[in-house]
Amino acid sequence: MREKEYYVIIKQKFEELFRSKGVKPYLEITSSKKFSNKLKSKIPDYRHIIFYFLKEIAPDITGFIVKNSWTEFVVIEVKKEQIKLDHIYQTRKYAELFDARFVFLVSTEEIPKEIKRLSKVIYSLLSLPAYRNLVLVYFNEEDQSFHEWYPENPFENEYYWR
Repeated sequence: MREKEYYVIIKQKFEELFRSKGVKPYLEITSSKKFSNKLKSKIPDYRHIIFYFLKEIAPDITGFIVKNSWTEFVVIEVKKEQIKLDHIYQTRKYAELFDARFVFLVSTEEIPKEIKRLSKVIYSLLSLPAYRNLVLVYFNEEDQSFHEWYPENPFENEYYWR
């Protein structure tokens, strides 16, 4: 399968995970650089400048959840290859443009040990502003499920859902 063929199944899996935490997600495939009016309407007016930059690049999946009357953005980047340093910085860029609360870099390959080691030496590698993190995720092609989350699975930590 090609990378874009994973978008639908990964989007569905994340929707299920968010619903399991009692929140209603709205996610859409945005790799084509097209954003629905519903998604655009959640961007505060003072941040609309981001769409100038999103004409050239865009996350594979973008959306939001509404939690306690707050809108929290979700960014998901998918790679059908081993995670590389450039993929992390690409995903960080999207996270910062959207000021996303939930940020995932999903790969169909296991998370490289070198990336894990690097994140322990360069603490800011997976850290985002406001105590947010970029989470690396291994999606197993064979059983179509998530097998590893690094540094942690936010769906198993109640801190994210208070």
